[in-house]
Amino acid sequence: MVSSSMFQEEGSSSVTSASPLQFFSMMSLSPSIGSPYTWLREMKSEERGLCLIHLLLTCANHVAAGSLENANITLEQISQLASPDGDTMQRIAAYFTEALADRMLKAWPGLHRALNSTKMVMVSEEILVKKLFLELFPFLKVAYVLTNQAIVEAMEGEKMVHIVDLNATEPMQWIALLQVLSARPEGPPHLRITGVHQHKEILDQMAHKLTEEAEKLDIPFQFNPVVSKLENLDFDKLRVKTGEALAISSSLHLHSLLALDDEALRRKSPLLSKNPLQKALLMNQSMLGDLFEKNMVNGYSPSPDSASSSPVSLTASINSESFLNALWGLSPKVMVVTEQDFNHNGSTLMERLLESLYSYAALFDCLESTISRASLERFKVEKMLFGEEIKNIIACEGAERKERHEKLAKWFQRLDSSGFGNVPLSYYGMLQARRFLQTYGCEGYRMKEENGCVVICWQDRSLYSISAWRSRK
Repeated sequence: MVSSSMFQEEGSSSVTSASPLQFFSMMSLSPSIGSPYTWLREMKSEERGLCLIHLLLTCANHVAAGSLENANITLEQISQLASPDGDTMQRIAAYFTEALADRMLKAWPGLHRALNSTKMVMVSEEILVKKLFLELFPFLKVAYVLTNQAIVEAMEGEKMVHIVDLNATEPMQWIALLQVLSARPEGPPHLRITGVHQHKEILDQMAHKLTEEAEKLDIPFQFNPVVSKLENLDFDKLRVKTGEALAISSSLHLHSLLALDDEALRRKSPLLSKNPLQKALLMNQSMLGDLFEKNMVNGYSPSPDSASSSPVSLTASINSESFLNALWGLSPKVMVVTEQDFNHNGSTLMERLLESLYSYAALFDCLESTISRASLERFKVEKMLFGEEIKNIIACEGAERKERHEKLAKWFQRLDSSGFGNVPLSYYGMLQARRFLQTYGCEGYRMKEENGCVVICWQDRSLYSISAWRSRK
């Protein structure tokens, strides 16, 4: 169990009666704050965490209200405490600060474009950070185990199998499946995998590795690359044929389709509270819970299942609904969906900041508990993956905001409304996944069953969900 003590340096005492927040409230709100005071440098970890949470929420409130001068002053205060190579809260604060600053800069579109005009993400960097995420966390490997087992069970006895991978980035999953299929008592099927990705280089690498493995195992195999963003996918290019058994795999990508519904959702959604900071603090979970409880004098609170975050409406969700309907029309024997189990699709900045601050605290805490703070791999994942996701959640609006993570219950509603029926993951699949998690070497990870689906947690915080579906006739 991780408690607020994780934010205290070894040998430090508990929070002193003179709260550091009082010092900050007395600091002059003028641009000439000056260099950090000595007491700021010597602040204990828990006290610093309290200050950072308070300042981040204060800054976000200023940004949401359009008070950019006050937001700028608060950012300067945060910069005295945050650090991308510090403890969990310092690292989180560094990326949320960057995201809030980026949102502020968008008030001057020309300036924002000029500062970002030469920024480029190389495909090789994208491949690297995805591999690091795969290696440093157990989430995707657990999802691969469960996905492959669901496909093997659904395809029992089938001679022609077609798998559509809607986010084809990692050949490891399908190499493992090829090995399982090669050992079938009745012999392996003819296997065709269609990979969808916007970068041809990534699909070329997958094609090479999978074809090589299939030849080793003597499995008849074809790889069909489809270079496309998911929202622009031409379903005819999937080349689904009569007589083949179809499986669909979607890993951490369906949520991006919700950006297509933004305008419709905005028109249909009821007016949200003008001041989301008045929500009551309901945080009983570990880790940041104690810090929030001590600091949230005004009652800031991320809700575990906030009903106000992106309500599911078929009339509103025209585009994502039509995409799911098209998937249903392919009549898959099984479709396995892996998604972040977060509430990051609220309509207001404060909702999203509160929810994402708590969610990413859990992810950063996973790394804090397993990897050295000096690790370059850890820094790359935090900056290039989580930092970019945080920036998209906080700084972007409309169609530009792609990281619209939602809870499993919302996906249940969407998929059920599009004609899919839930397929409970098998006992054997869950047993394999649980054994893998137990051998991972870190006690903080948990796995729980939820309506026949699997949710992977850090301590008691839900992080990723895996669910299986099939078309209802």
